[in-house]
This record gives sequence, structure tokens and C-alpha cells, in this order.
Amino acid sequence: MIRTIHDFLDRWKEETEATLNIFRNLTDESLHVAIPGGRTLGRLANHIVETVTEMPHNLGLPIREESVSYNTVQELVTHYKKYADQLVAALISYWTDETLDEEQNMYGATWKNGFSLWVLITHQAHHRGQMTVLMRMAGLKVPGVYGPSREEWVAWGKEALA
Repeated sequence: MIRTIHDFLDRWKEETEATLNIFRNLTDESLHVAIPGGRTLGRLANHIVETVTEMPHNLGLPIREESVSYNTVQELVTHYKKYADQLVAALISYWTDETLDEEQNMYGATWKNGFSLWVLITHQAHHRGQMTVLMRMAGLKVPGVYGPSREEWVAWGKEALA
């Protein structure tokens, strides 16, 4: 639950590192991998990067919404980190704990700002999960996020569960 700016910043730091860890395990070639009719790894990564500017912009924070298609892992990592840091700076400068209880129209509904920040975190986690499936299809190593991945488990000498 996001009750204070500090609550969000603690979670955001962890979630940002998790997202960067996923991005850093991609290859430029893997950005084109998709399931039939689904988004590519690159599109999912770009969507995460876009959302880090789009949601805060819609919340009235002084962040310019960006909708750029990055074509390399390095571009994705660089811009995601830039925008994630920009969000932190904007929150520290412009919001207080009381601001989290204010309501905004978000996507046709009324959300408290604290809820919107929680959605930003969970939205990103949702798409990271989708990305791990595509990473396995691409033969990439999947890093653990909320616990060890199968590859990490095996590297520790444990039996991999199917």
C-alpha cells in the first residue's frame, strides 16, 4: 500500500532495479520475439518505458509524456532509468504525503494519487511477467525478480522444478 511518498520511493527503487535487470538480460535481436498475434519483447519494453512518462504526466507532474520507439537494449535501459529517476525527482519536489489522497481522473475513473502510483508499479510488474515468457522463448536467461528463477535455482545446485 502506498501511504507516503517514502513508501512509494522504497518500492519504486526495488521495482526499477527489477525492470532494469529484465531489460539488461535482453539482446537487441530478442526485441523482435513475439507469440503469434502478441506484442514483441521490444514493444513490451517500450510500453513500460512510455508508461513511466505517461502516467505521471496524466497525474499533473511536470514530466513530458514520451512515445518513442527504442530499438536497442541500451536505449531502453538508458531511457527507462532516466524517466524512472525523473519521476522520483518530480515526486520529491512537487508532492507531499497529503497529495497521495487527492483524486484525479485516470482513464475514465477517479483514482487517488497513491492508488495511481501503485498501479504504475503493478502495471510494470505485469508486463515484466509477460516479458519473461518471451525471454524463455528466445532462449535468454531469465533473472529472478521476486525470487530465484529456474536458472538461478539450478546454478545453486538445486533441482529445477518443471
